[in-house]
Amino acid sequence: MSEIKAIGSKLTLFGVIKEIFNWYPAEYPSQETKLLFKLDVSILVFACLCYQTNISNAYVSGLKEDFSLNGNQLNYFNVCYYTAYVVFQVPGLLLLSRPKLARWLLPTLEILWGICTFAQSRVTNVQQLYAIRFLVGMLEAPVFAGTHFILGSWYSGPELFKRAGMWFICNPLGSMVSGYLQAAAYRNLSGVGGMPGWRWLFIIDGIFTIPVAIIGYFVFPGIPDSPKPFYLSDDDIALAKERSRRSRIQRPGKLDLNVFKRTAKRWHIWIFVFCYICMIISSYPFSYMNLWLKSQGTYTVTQINDLPTVTYAIQIVASWLGTTLAAVYPSWLIYGIASFCCLFSTLCMIIWHIPSGLKFVAWYLFGLSGCLSPILYSTVNTIVKNDSEERALILGTMMTVGYSFNIWVPLLLFPTAGPYGAPRWKKGWPVTFAFLSLLLIGFLTSLVLHRRESRKMPSEVSSDAGSNGEEDSGDIIVSGQYDKRVDS
Repeated sequence: MSEIKAIGSKLTLFGVIKEIFNWYPAEYPSQETKLLFKLDVSILVFACLCYQTNISNAYVSGLKEDFSLNGNQLNYFNVCYYTAYVVFQVPGLLLLSRPKLARWLLPTLEILWGICTFAQSRVTNVQQLYAIRFLVGMLEAPVFAGTHFILGSWYSGPELFKRAGMWFICNPLGSMVSGYLQAAAYRNLSGVGGMPGWRWLFIIDGIFTIPVAIIGYFVFPGIPDSPKPFYLSDDDIALAKERSRRSRIQRPGKLDLNVFKRTAKRWHIWIFVFCYICMIISSYPFSYMNLWLKSQGTYTVTQINDLPTVTYAIQIVASWLGTTLAAVYPSWLIYGIASFCCLFSTLCMIIWHIPSGLKFVAWYLFGLSGCLSPILYSTVNTIVKNDSEERALILGTMMTVGYSFNIWVPLLLFPTAGPYGAPRWKKGWPVTFAFLSLLLIGFLTSLVLHRRESRKMPSEVSSDAGSNGEEDSGDIIVSGQYDKRVDS
């Protein structure tokens, strides 16, 4: 009963719009629709609510002046964070792949993260802040890739791409909300209780975090083999496992040295880690529009916090719409469009001496990069869905190796001060252009290799992540709405 649709070229504009919002296809049985709705509410709501960012906003809103920071100390904060982030990434992902731990790990880390956030509001010297930034990085390490792993354990095909895009909006949304919160704290809370506004931002973030984490203990479902939460029945779990079987999503197996050996022998980890290295290096300066605004000397603190939120708003739309369109059209097309827009913006930054209005456009176009990461992660989840442990190891290694570059690359290419410092970055912007180009090449290479690999297995109906379910011909798609029936 496999139902194959010609997507993209044969869909009308109305059909595309309908496909974008078609999260619960009419042909799904009612029990399956209810299961998807329960999963969407429990996974996506929890994941989106537990993401916020604040150190950059605090830095430009009084932290720098209060602690007499200078030179590259903002980079040093990030180095402390990313060092812990790198070290604890793979262990965290492998622990998350264990069914008994998958339900409780992320909520527990979120509780501890909230405590550290409160602690940042009470620091009295920069050394304390370095230490807390290290702890925050350790606690956040498996959250991002881990959420993608959880999504890839419950969903497949266009289902997965649509949810991944929706989840990824929490990244720019957290930055956007933190910008507004910091602006509001600076305006309304500066001096209250004898504390500056930037300290209040950490307190507000902590107040939001703890209740969300507690709710996570009750609603976060882990993976299908985890102890079931109260809102999922035995029939729901049985259906979820059957969906995984039909989509050929491998259930957890034994965690031993063989996982590392078989992963190292396959091309997946090498290409995807290379892609993520390129993504991390090239995307580093995208979120520092506030440093450019501060360097102009003509904008108020409120404007410095508010104006960059437009970039985050664009990231939100791009994360959702771009990833969803990648479930309709070939992902290489969407990936290419977003990449070329970012390359144009980077070229503007390399030239630098351009009209102020064009520079605003360039900063805001960087927001289109929002769809690059969720498309890449969904591609990994789809291509490596037949090996749960390899999938967890690849996702963790991508983050580990990728973010290890954030420990030292910013100090060389994106210093805060000096002749090559922010926001001009005479060395950094050309390197950004080069790695953006390599990222696109690496992503396209993964699609070509997977397609060749799929053609060697004619007996298996393979969902090509490169086109979000495209068959080998490249011009038709097995929709995720229907791929669960291919074995029928």
